[in-house]
This record gives sequence, C-alpha cells and structure tokens, in this order.
Amino acid sequence: MQNQITDEELVKGCAKEVRHFQELLYAKYNRKMYAVCLRYAKDRDHALDMLQEGFIKVYNHIGNFSHTGSLEGWIRRIMVNTSINLLRKEKKHLEIDEVKGGIPSYSSSIVEKMSADEILALVTLLPTGYRTVFNMFAIEGYSHKEIASMLNVAESTSRTQYLKAKNALKKLIKQNNKTLEDVRKENS
Repeated sequence: MQNQITDEELVKGCAKEVRHFQELLYAKYNRKMYAVCLRYAKDRDHALDMLQEGFIKVYNHIGNFSHTGSLEGWIRRIMVNTSINLLRKEKKHLEIDEVKGGIPSYSSSIVEKMSADEILALVTLLPTGYRTVFNMFAIEGYSHKEIASMLNVAESTSRTQYLKAKNALKKLIKQNNKTLEDVRKENS
C-alpha cells in the first residue's frame, strides 16, 4: 500500500497530523535518513537520537514543504541540519589548526577492494569536526562557504578540516588494508 501513496499525499496527510501517514512517511524514509545521521554520529545510538529529532522537525514543519524539490531531499536537509545542531549542542567544536606537509599518496586499488560500508565505517572513526565537514562536503555536496556558514566557522577552517579528514581517512584505509592483508595471510 505504501508504494501506491504519492509523496504529495504523504505530505498532505502528515500536515493534517494523520498518524497513519506519519508512519508511512517514516517507513519510506527512515533507513536512508538513518544512514545520513550515522555519518555524523559517534555511534548508532547517537544516530538514532539524531533521526528521532529530525523526524520530529519533519512532522512539525511538513506544511512548509513547497513541492519545488524532492521530498527526500527536503527531509535529508532537515536531517543534516538536525545532526549538525545536535553536535553543536554537545559542544563538539571543530579543531582549528593548519595542515602541515602534503597528503600521503595511497593505492586506489586498496579502496577498490573495500565495500562502501567499510569506507563509511572508517568515516565514523574520524574526529567529530573532520567527520562533519567531510560528510557535508564530500557526501552531501555543500560548498565550503555553505559549510562555514552552517557551522559558524571561517571558510578556510572548513577547507582545512576537509583536508585533515581526507588525510586521516587515508591513514585509516591503509591501516584497514594492512589488517585485511594480515587476516588473509593467516587464513592461507
């Protein structure tokens, strides 16, 4: 039945606070939005808190949805903003320091051997500031100017945090590859 209801009908039903439509909206988008929240969260429980707060905002403001873009995109933006606001409330500020030296090179074949889930799991290991900027720039597609505005930091800070995140992620990928190679050798 869920597939027969359009997003427009979901929006109208949720705007009228009809619980059935709220449940259908949640069922349709909760997995994708959980994945969005998980990229910003320190763990699964934190992501669930972000998801819950986000859906409360979605239900409270769905009457403002203008139908000019996709409903999924509108909900995603709310989830990202909610995640960022919760991180701010927890006083998880971005580190501000300069990147020294170049970013080490790594073999792209290492990344090709990894699944998307493995890479995203490594992203969750990044410090909060790095992870937040990396997600916003590399995954959500925000510009450094938009990120700076949303996080109340300088644009150069956003760029620095992104470079540091890439550097840290490359190190984590190398470490992960060494661990995988060790496991393969042990099993040979």
